[in-house]
Amino acid sequence: MAYATLHLDCRESPATLTFNRPEKRNALSPEMIEELLAALDELEASGARVAIVTGAGKAFCAGMDLDALKALATQAQEHKALKGGVLKGGLPRPSDANLADSRRMARLFRRIYDFPKPLIAAVNGPAIAGGCGIATLCDFTLAAPEARFGYSEVRIGFVPALVSVFLIRQIGEKRARELLLSGRILDAEEARELGLVNEVAPQERLLERARELAAELLAASPTSLIYTKRLFRELSKEQLDRELELALQENARIRSTADFREGLTAFLDKRKPVWRGE
Repeated sequence: MAYATLHLDCRESPATLTFNRPEKRNALSPEMIEELLAALDELEASGARVAIVTGAGKAFCAGMDLDALKALATQAQEHKALKGGVLKGGLPRPSDANLADSRRMARLFRRIYDFPKPLIAAVNGPAIAGGCGIATLCDFTLAAPEARFGYSEVRIGFVPALVSVFLIRQIGEKRARELLLSGRILDAEEARELGLVNEVAPQERLLERARELAAELLAASPTSLIYTKRLFRELSKEQLDRELELALQENARIRSTADFREGLTAFLDKRKPVWRGE
């Protein structure tokens, strides 16, 4: 099928899935998330046994599209005004739109994590917030020296809820706390040292190196690869279900706060936020 926000070539192995919103640094809009889910379905049904995921332009993926998030935040404010907006215990009530958007993102992360065929991320530039999640949820993460990684959500009044579920498994809770609470950005080499990246390759050789790795995987038994990936999936299935449900509720709830609206507005206006602590 034709896609507006990405390009998929699965005529042979390895297949290539390219985020194609370079003017938006490949930020994740609702449309792009839905197209990614559809592309993964198409990829699974194809004869391609391995896929490379990369980005068009200078970025891999800059995370969520903040203009789209701001529109949802406006809807959440209207929802709060109409329905009171507070749950028992004083927590803000997430709007239906924000819950649906959070659930869509959780579905994408889980689909990548559970995907039955090996995925290789070729990170050509910044992979921030949700983009970092996608890059590091792939089975292998290769990065150019120009790549940057990090979870900057706290800097804009958001919460890195969904990615935290997977990040703790990848690098441990202590390091996950450091990255998620500080919002600091890592270069490719530090990301490799922490275990988020498998290998750093020169930009001009990044895709070539990804194809070399894909060739190694293609030499293995396809049945063995599928069974091994299924084992990883089944080992953590029930716990992931519980944790992701909790995380997506927090992801949706933060969007009803004043700090979230201020953080988004300040970022889009290119000014420092004035936090209200609510």
